[in-house]
Amino acid sequence: METPFKPFPKAAAVQPDRRFLFSRLSHLIALGFGSGLSRLAPGTVGTLWAWVAFLLIDRLGTPGDPGWALIIGITLLAGWWASVATVSRTGVADPGYIVIDEVVAFWLVLWLAAPVGFWGQFWAFWLFRYFDAAKPGPVAWADRAFKGWGWRGGWGIMFDDLVAAGCTLLVIAFWRWL
Repeated sequence: METPFKPFPKAAAVQPDRRFLFSRLSHLIALGFGSGLSRLAPGTVGTLWAWVAFLLIDRLGTPGDPGWALIIGITLLAGWWASVATVSRTGVADPGYIVIDEVVAFWLVLWLAAPVGFWGQFWAFWLFRYFDAAKPGPVAWADRAFKGWGWRGGWGIMFDDLVAAGCTLLVIAFWRWL
């Protein structure tokens, strides 16, 4: 079945820059407010940005469980939309510079692993980065499950990071159980 969301015809894929970032709200969201523009490890930079943003949001008013659930849910939906819109303009199906998936997934990890101090968050960060970058087992399956363009491809961008977050949380739960 043909999807109506195909990339715009381009001679070559677009490499986002600052001008691209600020040209549309969807680009700003998808590229993690600029953290995805990093030439070196944009996923790691996006996850670090997520960590800092989580701490700032939490300190500004401690949203609590219902607040974090709402923030993460809205960001997940906005990220899905922004990913679809951004890949259609860049001509790249699952680019590394889209980092809103890392932001949502790592916020989920930090929220569900709480309360933890700095070292707990530090190890959660590295566990999440391992699952997201190495893509072992279920994360590799999730990465292959929703390929393509349009809403399906946009969901695929988000989904594998959610599975990486789930794997991270399972390891943390197992560690606490020991």
